[in-house]
Amino acid sequence: MLRPPAVRPPAAGRPGLRHRAERLWTASPLTWIGLVIGVFLSLFPFYWMIVIASRTNDAANSWPPPFLPGGKLGENIQRVLDNGDANIITGLANSFLVSGTITVATVFFGSLAGFAFAKLRFRGKNALLLIILASMMIPIQLGVLPLYILMAKLEWLNTMPSVTVPFLIGGFGIFMMRQYAEQAVPNELIEAARVDGCSTWRIYWHVVVPALRPAAAVLGLLTFMEQWNQFFWPFVVLADPANPTVQISLRSLNTAYFADNSQIFAGTLIATLPLFVVFVLFGRQIIGGIMEGAVKS
Repeated sequence: MLRPPAVRPPAAGRPGLRHRAERLWTASPLTWIGLVIGVFLSLFPFYWMIVIASRTNDAANSWPPPFLPGGKLGENIQRVLDNGDANIITGLANSFLVSGTITVATVFFGSLAGFAFAKLRFRGKNALLLIILASMMIPIQLGVLPLYILMAKLEWLNTMPSVTVPFLIGGFGIFMMRQYAEQAVPNELIEAARVDGCSTWRIYWHVVVPALRPAAAVLGLLTFMEQWNQFFWPFVVLADPANPTVQISLRSLNTAYFADNSQIFAGTLIATLPLFVVFVLFGRQIIGGIMEGAVKS
């Protein structure tokens, strides 16, 4: 008489495998030590910035240096705001305008072009994609001279279009959105929308954009941070000190023979706060987009 084959118990029911699975998700002491060191190294520069920004310049240059905040933060911030050479308020407003415009344009054009490269068929698609990838390998320093001549011919020097228009779209944004659209947007969904009579624009706006929202949040944050911290190109084309970006304003705080470190760090704190606010407001979407992208890959 044939006996039925023995059925092995599931892995979750075996104590040994279950114990090993629990250990897989439990952080070891070495992991905790590494995380603590990483958090300390990441947060200490910001803490040190607050310490120096809240003290006098003599205390900032003393040895041993102070490690506790002082009571001069409000006074130093007011000195930065009253500094006519820095024009920090104008720099903040200009940086908001430039960074916000470039971020919106990069996300829009990047998602539109990424959708086209990922899901549409047209002649020369692979060649155009290779050109875009090749453009990512060229540093901006190599194109400074011809770009500066172009801005001069357009009479855009010392104006915000000179630091905005050349960066409205980039190869990294197109490539990132293209890679995400390959997996996040099923071909069957696009074909079903075609059958329902949707145009390409309606497919992009009602089908592709909601699917690309996590990647768009990540791209938006990276673009905003990059443009907010941009110094080289604004320094080249914005010679008028009355119309700076925030990084040019910070440079103006360090033009004296004797550096006022407390004022410089107070200005740096003012310039850092908008990035912190943006990350707090959109951090959940950004982290969710990174995790979703990791799961999809």
